Amino acid sequence: MGTGRLGLLLDQFDTARERAQVRLTDLGDEEYLWEPVPGSWSIRRRGEATTPRAYGPGDWVLDKGAPDIPASEYAEVARQAAAGMSVAKIADDWSVGVERVEEILARTGPPEPDRSAVTTIAWRLGHLHSGLVGRWEWTFGDRRRDPAQLVDFTPVAAVALDRFWADADRWRDSVAEVTDEQLDTVGFSRYPYGSDPDDLFVDVLQDTNLEVIHHMAEIALLRDLWQAGRPS
Repeated sequence: MGTGRLGLLLDQFDTARERAQVRLTDLGDEEYLWEPVPGSWSIRRRGEATTPRAYGPGDWVLDKGAPDIPASEYAEVARQAAAGMSVAKIADDWSVGVERVEEILARTGPPEPDRSAVTTIAWRLGHLHSGLVGRWEWTFGDRRRDPAQLVDFTPVAAVALDRFWADADRWRDSVAEVTDEQLDTVGFSRYPYGSDPDDLFVDVLQDTNLEVIHHMAEIALLRDLWQAGRPS
């Protein structure tokens, strides 16, 4: 076990990675692309995607819907506002109008249900991969390339996993060299999709770990559902 903040965060990342790699053993192409319900988000050939902002640099793109802030992120919007971000800056971060942010900040009562799209394993892995590579580029790389153009999505599960683990290890190796001063630096990560430029890097690392943990948990559940629906 590591010591200090960075050691604990690295241990958490390593544990999540180890468990995820075990759970993803023998992932096949059919399961990888399985759509649990009609209209699921996935990766699709360029020109066949029906979502308005599907992205990717190659022949396959990742589904992405119209800009909005899901209910699961309302607390993050409130945190951004409490930290002093202007409504206009928050709206720009989420690619929505100022009116939408004001509506969320003015909302009271119990949380709304989250109506996120149902997604495939391919989508979850691609989404996680895209975010991890984009964050590396805008933290340890040249800080100039479009995060939406950094992952060449593929319908081959084994290829997607090999690429993902390699980039996850690159992220981990780079993070391991971060100093205490850099952990406490606001804007050490300049990742443009979110609040990284306004956050301490230690908070960015915690958020990245949570992304890995919760998306891999979703993938594990999709694997369970796939196996439960197969003939004995």
